Amino acid sequence: MDVHLVDGTYELFRQFFGQKARRVSAAGDDVAAVVGVLGSLLTMIGEGADHLAVATDHRIESFRNELWPGYKTSAGVAPELLAQFPVLEESLESLGVLVLAMDELEADDGLASAAAAAADDPAVERVLIWTPDKDLAQCVRGHRVVQVDRRNNAVLDEDGVREKFGVLPASIPDYLALVGDSADGFPGLAGWGKHSAAAVLSHYHHLEKIPERADEWDPAVRARLRNAPALAARLRAERELALLFRGLATLRVDRSLVTGTAAFSWRGPRPDFDETAGFLSSPRLAERALELASSR
Repeated sequence: MDVHLVDGTYELFRQFFGQKARRVSAAGDDVAAVVGVLGSLLTMIGEGADHLAVATDHRIESFRNELWPGYKTSAGVAPELLAQFPVLEESLESLGVLVLAMDELEADDGLASAAAAAADDPAVERVLIWTPDKDLAQCVRGHRVVQVDRRNNAVLDEDGVREKFGVLPASIPDYLALVGDSADGFPGLAGWGKHSAAAVLSHYHHLEKIPERADEWDPAVRARLRNAPALAARLRAERELALLFRGLATLRVDRSLVTGTAAFSWRGPRPDFDETAGFLSSPRLAERALELASSR
């Protein structure tokens, strides 16, 4: 079996900014993004995704905000979008989809946890993580755990991660610590860029294995960089900051979030999904869900 893990936060944002028409619920609130996500999931199910889960940020802030004051928050996010998160979570549960609504942790941690739990089961052939977020590349394992970027129609296996970032999946947190991640709100180290981080980490893999002085670096690494002394000096001076950033970029894996691969199995909508679809002013969703369930 294949297990499909969907970044619900990304999908809700994508639908919110991609929808041209507003759709109003029975309560008078905009739910167009929720309807878009549900429709997209039903399409996935119709194409054969019968084991899946969706991870969401039940609240945008997480434990990482306590570690770094500039970490991403809900500030600036449209209230109409934030209001659709709980509606999405309740609607997905009604649809019969496993929802990982994260509170202290983030949706990305939920995806990493679910990927680890699914990969533990030898009956699982592939785990597909549906998100373009760079930090999820650390979860990729060979050809079995892959990342799917539907925006660019790309599937990243381990070779794909190395081609895109210049490092192995296990080095992605170290890579992001050096180059930063604007989406998550931490800047990396000044002077370090994608090329320099890839050149150094493709050889040393992790921050603590990088020698403090450039003249101690492997000659092949120095040959790829014009400013090795400056890079080494910056890392030497800000090593603790780099380690903090790596901690921010490292996804937390909590296997207790998923009780077993049976939890991923989609067996059809709950009896109340007809009511949910009506509340969303989208009765066709219930019809599609029942059609898919009856065809299994």
